[in-house]
Amino acid sequence: MRLATGSLGLALFAGACGGGSSLGVTAPTAPSKPRRAPNIIFIVTDDLDARSFAFMPLVKNLIGDRGVTFASSYVSVPVCCPSRASILTGKYAHNHGVLFNGPPDGGFEGFHDAGEERSTLATWLKDKGYRTAMVGKYLNGYPSGGDPNYVPPGWDEWFGIDSELTSDTYYNYGVNLNGQRVSFGDGPDDYETDVLARRATDFLRDAVRDREKPFLLYLAPSAPHTSAIPAPRHASAYPDVFAPRVPSFNESDVSDKPQWVREMNPLGPRDIEKLDRLYRNRLQTLLAVDEMVQHVMGTLEQAGVLDETYVFFTSDNGFQMGEHRFPHGKDSPYEESILVPLVVRGPGVPAGRVLSHLVSNVDFAPTFAEMAGAPIPPDVDGRSLMPLLGSSPPAADSWRKEALVEHFARQRSGIPAFRELRTPTLAYVEYDDGNGELYDMQADPYELDNAFASAPAATVAALSSRLAVLKKCRGAGCR
Repeated sequence: MRLATGSLGLALFAGACGGGSSLGVTAPTAPSKPRRAPNIIFIVTDDLDARSFAFMPLVKNLIGDRGVTFASSYVSVPVCCPSRASILTGKYAHNHGVLFNGPPDGGFEGFHDAGEERSTLATWLKDKGYRTAMVGKYLNGYPSGGDPNYVPPGWDEWFGIDSELTSDTYYNYGVNLNGQRVSFGDGPDDYETDVLARRATDFLRDAVRDREKPFLLYLAPSAPHTSAIPAPRHASAYPDVFAPRVPSFNESDVSDKPQWVREMNPLGPRDIEKLDRLYRNRLQTLLAVDEMVQHVMGTLEQAGVLDETYVFFTSDNGFQMGEHRFPHGKDSPYEESILVPLVVRGPGVPAGRVLSHLVSNVDFAPTFAEMAGAPIPPDVDGRSLMPLLGSSPPAADSWRKEALVEHFARQRSGIPAFRELRTPTLAYVEYDDGNGELYDMQADPYELDNAFASAPAATVAALSSRLAVLKKCRGAGCR
C-alpha cells in the first residue's frame, strides 16, 4: 500500500505546529519537592531497543509507573560512542566531532583529544558542589592512547570499564578504580552487571551520609550489547521467546528501499535461528540489569533519599533484530535503531504519565545542569526536559518540532552516511549517495512504504530545507 500524498501533507503540517513502600505494590504517588538540589541517577544501557524494554518489569514498575515514560525518545547517532559523547556534552555529533567508535574521528581518543571532556555534565555538576560518580562503560576505546589509569575531569568516583579491546565485556575485563587497575575473571562474582550493581550501591550508601551534598551517579552496564552473555542464574530464561515477527521482519519487498537494503538477501532459516538465539540472550542479560535497578532503588529508599532523587533510565541507541532484512545491529535510520526507552521518576514528577513529546539524548546534559542550578554553556544543542517533568507540561505541538539523527559511515559499515529528520509524524532521510526515504509514521509505523519518490515536491523540499539547517546547527539554533 502506497501513502496518499494528502496524508503526507497533513503530516508535515502537524509536525510543524507550533503511604506504603515505594518498592511494594501500593499505588504510586508523586514524590515531594526536594529541600535542596536533587540527587541524580542516570542509568544508560548499551544497545537496548524500545521494544525489548517490555521485558524489564522492575524498571517499569519502579521508575516508569512512578514517573514519566517518554514514547518518542531518540538518539542523535545510532552508534555507541557518538551517542555517549552527545549524552555527556549535550551536543550533536557534528559539533562534538565524535563520529565513530574509534579514532581518528571518534572513540575515547577523539573525544579526549578534542578537549570535549573539559565541559560535560560531570564538570558542570561538580562545579556546583555535587559528588559525582561514573560506574561502568564510559566511551568506546577507553583508555587507549594515554595513561591506563586516567580519570576524566569532573568525576569524584571512577569505576570505568576498560573497553580498549572490547565494548561488550561480561567476564574477564579490567576496570580503572579511581586510578588503580583492577581485574575481574570469569567467576560467579565477576559478572559485570552484578559488579556494577555492588559498586553503585556502595557509592550510594557512602554518598547519602552527607545530606548537604547532592550526588550524581552515572551507571552504565554493557548489557544487552552483543555478545549478550547472561548471568548463570538467568541462562535458561525465556526458552520459548523469539525475535518479534513484526510486519517489517525479513521484509519481502524492498524494491522501494535504498540500495544498501536492496543488496541484502532475505534472512534464511539458519540466519533466523541465530537471530532468535541472540534475542533470547539479550533478554536474559536484561534480567540482571532489572535486578541492578531494584538494588539501586532499594538503597535509596533505605537511606531515606528516594523522594529527593531523580532517576533516569535509557539507552545509548536501539537495535534491529531482522527488521528490513537487517540480521542484527544498529547504524540505520529505522525506528528500531534510533528509538530508545526513557523513563524518569523524581521530585514532583507525576506518576504513570506517558508523553509523546520529541526528546533527544542531547537533552540530558542541559536537563541535569538545570536540576543542579548550573549554567548551561551556549554551545549546548539540547534543551532541558525539566518543563516536561512537572505536573503541567507544555503541549506536544508547542515543544520540539523535530529531532536530528546523524550517521557518518566508513566503507566497512555498508550503510552510507545519512541525516534524518524525525518529526512527530514523519521520518525523512537523506543519504550521501543520493538515496532518500520518507515515511508517514502514523499510517506506516513499520516503515514499509518509502514515499520519497512519490511525495509532493513541495513536501520533500520543505523537509530537506529544514534538515539542511539542522545538520549544521549549533547551540540555540538546534532547539
